Amino acid sequence: MPSRDILTVVPGVALNMGGFKVRQPLPHPRLSHVDPFLLLHHAGPVPIEPGSHPRMEGVPPHPHRGFEPVTFILKGGVHHRDSRGNDSIIGPGGVQWMTAGMGIVHSERPPASLTSSGGEQELIQLWINLPSRFKMVQPRYIGLEAADLPEWESPGVRVQVVSGTVNGVKGPVPSHSPLTASMIRIEHAADLPLDLPCGQGGLLYVVEGSITVNDTAVPLRHLAEFGPEGDLQLSSDGPAVILALSGEPIGEPVVKSGPYVMNTQTQILEAMRDAQMGKMGILIETFD
Repeated sequence: MPSRDILTVVPGVALNMGGFKVRQPLPHPRLSHVDPFLLLHHAGPVPIEPGSHPRMEGVPPHPHRGFEPVTFILKGGVHHRDSRGNDSIIGPGGVQWMTAGMGIVHSERPPASLTSSGGEQELIQLWINLPSRFKMVQPRYIGLEAADLPEWESPGVRVQVVSGTVNGVKGPVPSHSPLTASMIRIEHAADLPLDLPCGQGGLLYVVEGSITVNDTAVPLRHLAEFGPEGDLQLSSDGPAVILALSGEPIGEPVVKSGPYVMNTQTQILEAMRDAQMGKMGILIETFD
């Protein structure tokens, strides 16, 4: 089988979001989205000072509707709370997968253990679009520690599968459209064939190190978009960490405004109204 086309390679652009610094390779001036993936933010690593207060760190309560925000925890941890009563702390290597659906309010803070003792926090947040028929489903939260995620292994390589099937290993998170999500950790120089479903294009984001994908170099903190058909061969000259995503395109209009992703501007205005009226719930955080 021929190799998959590498369609573009773009860097993560440094952004300061109200004091919260991230690198954003998606969207990018040369790449609006990779259907169904809408946004990718890489935050950190940032130091958490010992004795800092959780209220002063992380992201305070805010609403979402119409898509799935997914957080990959690389270092530190995340304390997730939401207006549906979920209260969950997930550590390094874990994933927090939330279906916002019809609307939910949530916060993401460093856990008290991290703010108390200090350390580093590093995260990736991914936004996955929902097909129109699922945009108003009931919200759902799934929190998984690293030990909950199955892995495919070869010498010097571990592929942690979160959703879909990669190299024959099936992840535990069900998705609302066909997709795969996995984190690849390479310990030393290695070659890795990545078996992904035909018909699913996608992206690779290099968190650490650098890789070559089908003879195309992808440096640190760069994103490579690949086509839907063919083989995908990764190689690295040393340690590397890569987020690998593929998905069947939804192919519907995308209208984004702040924390909402819908199909029309009218639906965005409805989301704003519903959030203001408290229809997405209320989250009141308490701190010890």
